[in-house]
Amino acid sequence: MKKKPSQILKIALPLGIGCYLLWHFYNAMDSDTKAVFFHAIKTADYTWIFLSLVLGWVSHVIRAYKWKFLLNPLSLNPKFSHRYHALMVGYIVNLLIPRAGEATRAALLYRTDQISFSKSFGTIIGERVFDLMVLGIIFLIALVLSFDDILALKTLIDQPLEDGGHSFSWGLLILILLVMGVITFVLLWLKIESFRLKFKRFFKEVIEGVFSIFKSKQPFAFIAYTFLMWGLYIAYFGICFLAFEQTSDFPLAGILVGFIAGTLGIMFTNGGIGAYPYLVGLVVTYYIGGNVMDKNEAIGIGKALGMVIWTSQTLGMIILGLISMVLIPNNFGKEKKNREITA
Repeated sequence: MKKKPSQILKIALPLGIGCYLLWHFYNAMDSDTKAVFFHAIKTADYTWIFLSLVLGWVSHVIRAYKWKFLLNPLSLNPKFSHRYHALMVGYIVNLLIPRAGEATRAALLYRTDQISFSKSFGTIIGERVFDLMVLGIIFLIALVLSFDDILALKTLIDQPLEDGGHSFSWGLLILILLVMGVITFVLLWLKIESFRLKFKRFFKEVIEGVFSIFKSKQPFAFIAYTFLMWGLYIAYFGICFLAFEQTSDFPLAGILVGFIAGTLGIMFTNGGIGAYPYLVGLVVTYYIGGNVMDKNEAIGIGKALGMVIWTSQTLGMIILGLISMVLIPNNFGKEKKNREITA
């Protein structure tokens, strides 16, 4: 089947932005900064990075486990292993196509347990709503602890990235994407009836998924596991700072700001390619700028830490996802094949 231009753009645009940022990430450093960058990566204590990967894996296990609290009220009871493998394969898909991993999770549950795609997808969207709420709480905490720092970082991020006559402005990009998104939605809503019907059905599924937790016999368990999972997210991000001597005493407020910056990077590009190490590096550089010998060292250390965190977590996710891709069963396909043979 031929891909529609909109589908191609959905993949190519964030990937293109990420590749550009990755190129700029490296190309913008002078020789002295690159020397600091590679030396920091070479001499880092990777014991902390390994522990970070372990914490990251535990957070994935918790997400797969707590999914049952949204599925059970809808009389859906897939095995834990099925939920876990679907989740990890979905993460790989998200690295290729932003936000497509959620649909993949629902599709895989249909393959393993014959669960309706729309029902399971609704619970995933509902789960993401709770995630956004927790992320908002983390942002508010960071805002209280580091209001002036966040304003200063916003100014730095809004400035164009200039190098060799090229420039890139985060503020302009966000504005363009928002305007394009609103215009596209309005045109589709006014011109295409099938789009209106699909959107209404989608919105209904979201509401059903969000409120399925209130039908659960254990709503507080879901909420507790959600906060535990996000606590692990922050922990596996923050523990990486111990890998570099220059960031071993990094302030908690700075870690929260860096965590939020990295999360935003993941939202804008495929798996955070380019954006994640750049934004995290920017935060680290800002906070350690007054504690290192010169500007080049601060930039080199910041970018090295951002790259190490992003690379380790991305590789870990790919490895776990590939394992799940092999292990996830195809029960529905087998049963369908057996029926055809019997017939």
